[in-house]
Amino acid sequence: MPGQQQGGFGQPGYPQGGFGQPQGGFAGGMQPGMPGFAPGQQGQAPYQQRGAASYMTMDDVVVKTSISIVTVIAAAIATWVLVPLDMMIGVAIGGALIGFVLGMVNAFKRNPSGPLVLAYAIAEGVFLGGISGLFEMMYPGIVVQAMLGTMGVFVGMLIVYRTGAIRVTPKFQRWLAAALIGALVLMLFNLGYFLFTGEASLLRDGGPLAIGFSILMIGIAAFTLLADFDLAEQAIRRGAPKNFAWGIAFGLLASLVWLYIEILRLLSYFRE
Repeated sequence: MPGQQQGGFGQPGYPQGGFGQPQGGFAGGMQPGMPGFAPGQQGQAPYQQRGAASYMTMDDVVVKTSISIVTVIAAAIATWVLVPLDMMIGVAIGGALIGFVLGMVNAFKRNPSGPLVLAYAIAEGVFLGGISGLFEMMYPGIVVQAMLGTMGVFVGMLIVYRTGAIRVTPKFQRWLAAALIGALVLMLFNLGYFLFTGEASLLRDGGPLAIGFSILMIGIAAFTLLADFDLAEQAIRRGAPKNFAWGIAFGLLASLVWLYIEILRLLSYFRE
């Protein structure tokens, strides 16, 4: 239609809003594709032409994200309480592998699926429950500290986003994408080094370099939260369907899981 701007969610006909052209979000490094929407009339948001009940709201995001987090916590507690200590590491590895596969499926699935996101949450809960149980056995009290640290970073980044102290610009998105790729490469290097040598690399041995690396990973994970917040706000403004709230929930959950693991690891270095 003449006079309309190209929309950012895969379909033409979305007027350019105050955000300018929309930026993609990074949910722990990945985010499901945005499904296409029916075009709205020029100068009007899509929800002004169709029933508002079919479009995502901030309440949808909060509810879906809360359900996902509660599912993770419930699965983690069940694993911690029910799984014998000698089986915990194996169960944690199994949960991590299943969570990785489900994470890939959720990340590249065009239409977010609530059951798949909750299945991912259960797998990650099993992984976190096993890892947390082992860390708590070695360093009493560390799990509570890591949880408080994760909550603190989440609230802090939400404040940073709402106040506009750091804006999610195209340059920020490019920087974050490069940082996530670099983090993934280094994590794969650490894993490969451990598998071949049976020892932790310098980036994970608890020394000064390992402490700096963990702080860097915590910083990148925290910045992914800003991208998730921005994606949620832009999706609401541009009339995303209600089920896309599950995609936002998945992104936030992936960021929080990564953040918790890195904080837990960093605290263990200081305990040593």
